[in-house]
Amino acid sequence: MPYKSLHNEEDFEEIQRRILQLSIKSQNKWGKMNVAQMMLHCDKILQIALGSLKIPSVFWLFRIVGVVTKYEISAFNNGIPRNMPTFKKVIVNFDCDFEQTRNNLLLRLDEYKNAYLNHQLPLKHELFGRMREKDWGFLEYKHLDHHLKQFKV
Repeated sequence: MPYKSLHNEEDFEEIQRRILQLSIKSQNKWGKMNVAQMMLHCDKILQIALGSLKIPSVFWLFRIVGVVTKYEISAFNNGIPRNMPTFKKVIVNFDCDFEQTRNNLLLRLDEYKNAYLNHQLPLKHELFGRMREKDWGFLEYKHLDHHLKQFKV
């Protein structure tokens, strides 16, 4: 399976198309979030890459696990495990407007693309450690793909 990345135009457009396939009636295959909550969660994750959402520092042992996980996902081209813990700042457990949330996610994707094209992505992630542009593109694609599969698109 080839490595997909938000930095590849075809992969970027694939993610956009899949987001547009979601509907307010899309049902999750696992997890607690509904479709609108999932899209806001994905929006928040992209905001981390844009530097507009700051996540807290993590205990050094968790950072080691995060760095190893980043390399393991990259080395084996794995997906993200289901029901994995996440930062409190990106947990969405409240009602969201479907259309507004989807539009915001698509706008955030465009912001992400612009940041990448202008080499404005952060050099560090609190959990994954040192980040290269290719790390961001790969991991952001994997995260979006994971949640879109959660909702069968």
